[in-house]
Amino acid sequence: MAQDNQGHIHPISRVIRDAEKIFTSLGFTVALGPEIETEHYNFDMLNIPADHPARDMWDTFWIKPTTDNRQPTALLRTHTSPMQVRYAESHKPPFRIIVPGKTFRHEATDSTHEAQFHQLEGLVVDKDVSLANLKWTLEQFFKEFFGPDSKVRLRPSFFPFTEPSVEVDVWFSKQNKWLEVMGAGLVHPQVIKNFGFDPDEWTGYAFGCGIERLAMLKYGIPDIRMFFDGDLRMINQF
Repeated sequence: MAQDNQGHIHPISRVIRDAEKIFTSLGFTVALGPEIETEHYNFDMLNIPADHPARDMWDTFWIKPTTDNRQPTALLRTHTSPMQVRYAESHKPPFRIIVPGKTFRHEATDSTHEAQFHQLEGLVVDKDVSLANLKWTLEQFFKEFFGPDSKVRLRPSFFPFTEPSVEVDVWFSKQNKWLEVMGAGLVHPQVIKNFGFDPDEWTGYAFGCGIERLAMLKYGIPDIRMFFDGDLRMINQF
């Protein structure tokens, strides 16, 4: 009997590929950024200064500075949001991007938390952008990703780089319930200024979610640690 040498796509890679396909069909461009970031891009430019209490939300892995202390303060990025600023510095609006990538936080590991995980970031900068535009985009994505019965609702929340900010819930008809999937909102005017744009002329929306969470919901994977433990019994199912 001939040996089956066919490989398998890891579920995280599969989710990233599916998300990229859906969003590019909606006019988004895929952008990638560095995993080792600076405090400037990871926090300061996103309206999270050193004394802001929101920094407690990100348990950061800081990188030991050089002996001469001349290099910018470095860290392992806690989210993919720094790429918003990096992209805006080299591109003129309007634009739409998604940023898939690995992120790191100093968190205790359990069934829903890991010290390293993947995020999918989205950013749109254009004129007269509203929450209605954001909701429509996410509805199209989730209907393609989870199925045509998916619905989206927005609940008020807080993120320092968006105003207003919302939590995004998706309706799962099989479970007959709403589940929180991502955070989003309209880009804060100060962040638009940090991009180098006039907030009276340009507006935008942003969203971000955990890729592992999307995979867990879509494929019924009960524990985030299963993505990283190297057990081929799970990988071979995909």
